[in-house]
Amino acid sequence: MSELSERNFIVVKGARGHNLKGVDIRIPRRKLSVITGLSGSGKSTIAFDTIYAEGQRRYVESLSAYARNFMEQLEKPAVDSITGLSPAIAIDQQSISTNPRSTVGTVTEIYDFMRLLFARVGRPNCPIHHVPVSSTRPEQIVEEIRKIPAGAKFIVLAPMAQSEKGEYLAEFQKWLRKGFVRAKIDGVWVDLDKARKLEKHKRHDIDLVIDQLVNEDRFLPRLRDSINRALSLSNGLVVIETIRSAASGSSRTMNPGERQIYSIHRACPICAFSFPEMEPRFFSFNNPRGACPTCHGLGVVGGDLDEGGWDGEDGSLVSFAQDEMKSSQLSDDADDDASDDEGGGYETCPDCKGARLRREALNVFVEDRNIVELSHLSATELHDFLGNIRFADRDQLVADKIVKQIIMRLKYMLRVGTGYLSMDRPTRTLSGGEVQRIRLATQVGSSLVGILYVLDEPSIGLHPRDHHRLLEILRELRDRGNTVLLVEHDEETIRSADYVIDIGPGAGRLGGEVIAAGTPEEISRSERSLTGQYLSGRMRIGLPPRRRPGSGLQLRVLGATGNNLKNVNLEIPLGTLCGITGVSGSGKSTLIIDTLYRAVAKEFNNPNIRPAPCNKIEGLEHIDRVIQINQKPIGRTPRSTPSTYVGLFTLVRDLFANLPDAKIRGYKPGQFSFNVKGGRCEACEGGGMVRVEMHFLSDVYVTCETCQGTRYNPETRSVKYKDKSIADVLKMTIAEALEFFRHHPVIHRKLETLHRVGLDYLSLGQSSTTLSGGEAQRIKLSRELSKRGTGKTLYILDEPTTGLHFDDIKKLIELLQGLVEQGNTVVVIEHNLDVMKSCDWLIDLGPEGGNAGGEIVACGTPEAVAKNVRSETGKWLARPLNLL
Repeated sequence: MSELSERNFIVVKGARGHNLKGVDIRIPRRKLSVITGLSGSGKSTIAFDTIYAEGQRRYVESLSAYARNFMEQLEKPAVDSITGLSPAIAIDQQSISTNPRSTVGTVTEIYDFMRLLFARVGRPNCPIHHVPVSSTRPEQIVEEIRKIPAGAKFIVLAPMAQSEKGEYLAEFQKWLRKGFVRAKIDGVWVDLDKARKLEKHKRHDIDLVIDQLVNEDRFLPRLRDSINRALSLSNGLVVIETIRSAASGSSRTMNPGERQIYSIHRACPICAFSFPEMEPRFFSFNNPRGACPTCHGLGVVGGDLDEGGWDGEDGSLVSFAQDEMKSSQLSDDADDDASDDEGGGYETCPDCKGARLRREALNVFVEDRNIVELSHLSATELHDFLGNIRFADRDQLVADKIVKQIIMRLKYMLRVGTGYLSMDRPTRTLSGGEVQRIRLATQVGSSLVGILYVLDEPSIGLHPRDHHRLLEILRELRDRGNTVLLVEHDEETIRSADYVIDIGPGAGRLGGEVIAAGTPEEISRSERSLTGQYLSGRMRIGLPPRRRPGSGLQLRVLGATGNNLKNVNLEIPLGTLCGITGVSGSGKSTLIIDTLYRAVAKEFNNPNIRPAPCNKIEGLEHIDRVIQINQKPIGRTPRSTPSTYVGLFTLVRDLFANLPDAKIRGYKPGQFSFNVKGGRCEACEGGGMVRVEMHFLSDVYVTCETCQGTRYNPETRSVKYKDKSIADVLKMTIAEALEFFRHHPVIHRKLETLHRVGLDYLSLGQSSTTLSGGEAQRIKLSRELSKRGTGKTLYILDEPTTGLHFDDIKKLIELLQGLVEQGNTVVVIEHNLDVMKSCDWLIDLGPEGGNAGGEIVACGTPEAVAKNVRSETGKWLARPLNLL
C-alpha cells in the first residue's frame, strides 16, 4: 500500500482491549463508517476504548506539563499502533447529565443566546403595577418636568429611604450639616433641625427636599442642577411633587400634590420598583443574580436534593455533585433503582412556582412572553415564534444577530428529530438517543472540519420516519471533511454507510474479531457475517404464527391529560404482547410510564407515587402486580455489579462461607462481601478503585494498588472453591460462570436467566456504571424472569431493543412471547419494526410530536395499523408485514 493511500485511513494494529484478539482495522477517513456486531462482541471497545481513547490521550499529551497536572492521566489503550487519527469528539449514551440544573437549552447553548436576547431587547414591567419600566436620562427627566403647566410650583425631592427600618437621627444631622433644611418623613413635612429619631423597628419613607421651583424658563439651569444633585444623593432616583396652597394661602404651607418618581435606572414610575442592570446572568438560574433566592434556581424545594449554594465572593455555584462513594455503603443486594417510583419528597417552589428565576427576571418580556414561557415551548414552536417576531428599529439591529444564532441551532434540533423537546426539559429525563441527537445538533452547528466523530447508536429512540433526517446530518458532517464512526445496529443506517466493520463471531470471549469489512453490499454477501445474513435476508425475524386475542379482559386508562396528552382513553387487552408506537415526542412515555405504570404502581407498590393526571384506571382487579423494566442504571457507583443486582452474589457468598476452609477460620458470608469491613481491601474499601480528587475537574478513579482491583484482602482470596477465589469468580463472564456453577441449581438458575437475555459476555463483577441502558434493562428483565411468575403480571418495557443486534432482538422477542404465553401482559414502547410486527396489538400515538401529538391515531393488530392512513407508523409497517 502506498504512503498516500495509507493517509486516507485510520489504521489500527494489534488492538487487544477487553475481548479484542489483536485486531487490525482500517477505517476510511472522511467517510461514514459503521461498526456493528452482536451485543458484547467488542464494538465499543474498538470505537471508544481504543480509537477515541487514544485520540484523547494524544490531545492531553500535547498540552503543557502544567496543564497536564490538572487533568486525568489517560492510559494508553492496549494496541500496538494507531495512525491517521484526527482530533476526536465522542457523542455517546453515557454523557447524560444528572445535574438538576442541566436542560436542553443549556446543553445546546440556545438558552445562553436567549439570555443575551432578553438582556439586550427585553422590556421590563413592574411586577406590582404591571406597567412598563424604562431608564431615563437626566435631560429626559428635565424635559418631562417642563411639561408641567407654566408657572406651577413643584418640589425636587431625593428619596433617601423607601420602606426601610431605622432611627435615622444621625442621617438627619448629617443632612443638616450639608445645608439641607427640610424633609418629608412618612408623609409629614419636617424641619431637619427639629427632627427626632424614628422608631427603630418600623419601616419609614424619607424624601429629602433638594429645591422648590417654579416652572419658568429662568429657573431651567437651577432645575438641571437640582435634578443632578437629587440623583447623586439617592442612587439615581428623583421625586417631583407639585404644590397646592392651603386655604389660608400661606406660601409656606405645602400640601401633598401630584407625585412622580423618575429613575436613571429601570424603575417603576408608580412605586419606584427598580430593576438591576439588564445582563445575561440576570436571566440565569445558575447564578445568584437571576436565580430564585428560595429554591436557588432549582424550581423545587425539599427532598434529599443537594441544592448547593452560592459562593459569597463571586457568586459562583458551589458544586452540586453528590458524593457517590458515601451513598454506596449499601448491602450487596441493594436495589439501586428502588427509588425510581417514589415521589422524592420535592415540592414546587412556593415563590417562583417552579420557574427557577427571581421575580424581576420573570417580569422582562420579549413580545408578551418572559424567558421561562419561551423556554417551555418546543424547539419547533420556538423556531416559529422567533422567525415571526419583529422588534423596534434599534432593537431589530441588536436582535437580528442573536436570533439568527438561536434559529440556526433550533433548525439542527429539528433536523435530528428532536423538535418536540422544550428548552426547559431536564437532560436527566432524556433517553441516551435524545442526548446524542441534541449534542449532534450542537456539533453540526459548530462547523468544525477534520474531526473524528465517534457516536454510539444515535438512532436509539428514533421513529423510522425520522431516520433519514439523522442520516442527512451525519452525511453533512462527512461531506465537510470529517470522519464519522458509528457503533450501530439499525438496518437503514448500516445500509447507508460508506464502510461497515462487522465484529464477532459471538459475544464476550467468543467475539473480538473482525468477521467482515467492506461496503454494505460486500458485508451482505459474507457467509461468516451474521449481520450480512440479516442484511441479505438469508436470516430474518419471522412473523408470529398467530395474533393472540387476549383473555377478553382489558386494562383502561380514562381521561389522561399529562404533558401533551389530549384527554386520552387507553385500552390494553390483557394477555397480549401490546406495542406502544408513535413518532418521537408523541406522548408514549407520558401515557404508559407516567400515567399507566405509576397509577398501577401506586395501587400495588407505593401509595406515595405520583402518577400523571387521568380520570381513573379500570381493570386493576385483573392483575396482581406491575413490573417496569426501564433503562435507568442499575447502580450509580463502581461498587454496584450485575451479580449484586440480581441477587446472585448473596448465593455465591453463602457458598464460599460454607467451604471447610472458611468454617475453620470462622468466616461468615460478610467476609466475602466487598461492601463491609472484614474481608474487603481497606485501601479501596472494596471498590477495587481509588478516587483521586481533581479539584475543579471531575474526580478520577484509578485501580487500587494494594489489591490490584480484586476488591479483597489476601486472607479472603486464599479461600477457594474449585481453585477459584471469590475475586476470581467476579472476573468470570456469565457464560463461564454458567458452566462453573452447573451443579448448584439455585445459582445456575439465576445465571441461566442472564444467559437467556443475551448477556453471556458480561462479567459478574463488572461495574454497573459501564453498562449501557439496553444492558441495564436486560439485567432487570433477567431479575424478573428469575422470580416465580403468577400469570397475572403486567410487564412494561421501554425500548428494550436498545443496543441489540438483529439476532439479539430475535431472542428478546422469543422471551417476551414466552411471558405472554404464561398468561401475563407485556406492554412495550418500541420503534423497532421487527418488535412491532411481532405484537398482538398496537396502539399508535401522534400524529406528530409535542403539542401536535398526544392522541391515539390508530390501534389494532399490526396489519390494521399498517392500513390506517392517519398512522405514520403504519406507513413503515407495511413492508415488514409483507403488505406491499
